[in-house]
Amino acid sequence: MEEMRLQAERVGTRIIYDTIKSVKVSSDGVKAGGESGDAYESDTLVIATGAQARWLGIPGEREFGGYGVSACATCDGFFFRGKEVVVVGGGNTAVEEALYLTNHASKVTLIHRRDRLRAEPIMQKRLLAHPAVTVCWNTVVEEVVGDQQPNPAVTGLRLRDTVTGEASDLTTDGIFVAVGHDPATSLFKDILDMHEGGYIKVAPWSTATSVERVFAAGDCADSVFRQATVASAMGCMAALEAERFIAEHSALFNDGQHAPLASDLVSADD
Repeated sequence: MEEMRLQAERVGTRIIYDTIKSVKVSSDGVKAGGESGDAYESDTLVIATGAQARWLGIPGEREFGGYGVSACATCDGFFFRGKEVVVVGGGNTAVEEALYLTNHASKVTLIHRRDRLRAEPIMQKRLLAHPAVTVCWNTVVEEVVGDQQPNPAVTGLRLRDTVTGEASDLTTDGIFVAVGHDPATSLFKDILDMHEGGYIKVAPWSTATSVERVFAAGDCADSVFRQATVASAMGCMAALEAERFIAEHSALFNDGQHAPLASDLVSADD
């Protein structure tokens, strides 16, 4: 990322560290207000604010983050080759994560707080038929347990049955939390059209949003893949589309002088 930043600066990009707190889009352009008190004006806006995984908020979860606690099976599954892992959740994401982890882990336990999954029936069928998968119904995780010395590592979980209230312990090498993501798009909820869950709507094969001159790239608009390589590709698409928009409207923006460079684009990114 440091090399990418340096490359961007070498071709003229100005990088400003600030948190955007307000955005106004009109026919005259984009005006954004920063937490610093500075104001920013531009002809286009690329939104790349990303999304954050929802966490359980239980003891041990933060302490062992990156040491056995993860929210991305495709990112971290390889590190659990031949080990036993747990996936928490009951939707499509949780089932997909559990099935993916069977490629690496020796045993996958899916823990769900209810007695039935919310995932699509065909995915449920695949999951329940897999010999390496065990499902714990009506169960919640109340604590992540592990060792701090010599190196931090998850060793187990403390569980509770949601029907009987009975507590139990489960030995495991890792836990993958798959209870959803929250896109960082609240700043734009009254400006742009969004999908259920707050993901920004973009046109097919495009990063164009419901408002002209505004583009969205990455996890703030992608509820399906949520991978760095997909987000970076969308970023490239957004840059090209924004530059094309500026070139097509250069007479309006510059009184017929010249089109602004791509380095003049503003990116609202927390």
